[in-house]
Amino acid sequence: MQMNKISIQYYKSPVGEILLGSYDGKLCLADWRYRKMRSRIDNRIQKALNAEYVEESSVVMEQAITELEAYFRGEKKTFDTPLLMLGTAFQKSVWHGLIAIPYGTTSSYLNLAKSIGNEKAVRAVASANGANAISVMIPCHRIIGSNGDLVGYAGGLDVKRKLLEIENNLFV
Repeated sequence: MQMNKISIQYYKSPVGEILLGSYDGKLCLADWRYRKMRSRIDNRIQKALNAEYVEESSVVMEQAITELEAYFRGEKKTFDTPLLMLGTAFQKSVWHGLIAIPYGTTSSYLNLAKSIGNEKAVRAVASANGANAISVMIPCHRIIGSNGDLVGYAGGLDVKRKLLEIENNLFV
């Protein structure tokens, strides 16, 4: 049985290294290279697409890099790169809810759960948030604790803080 391929490359962002992946003209991966759940995320994506990683460039990854660089300079607030979200229907609903959180604002897991019409699923929303494989473009960094504290982030809390600072023009 022949395997499909997911084109991957590494992008050194100003806040950490990101593993980019594209499949069939869409970005399916933009995740922190050294996150704790790296192998679990990679296995899920490869299994969903019956594909293996091949290190090579692609047009969609070049577009993603251009847009990410503009974002990190504070010049881009939304992304146009076509995305391929790989997860359950519930996870995808959470990720769409994250995309709806405006640049420069934050929300809580509870508010995100309410926004997708599933107020009682706060823990499941938090889990889906953590399974997001397209960081920054699907802005899971905009989720903070109900008490205003920064809470878990795949790229680490320092990276989360820097992303929120970029979005609020708090360049340090």
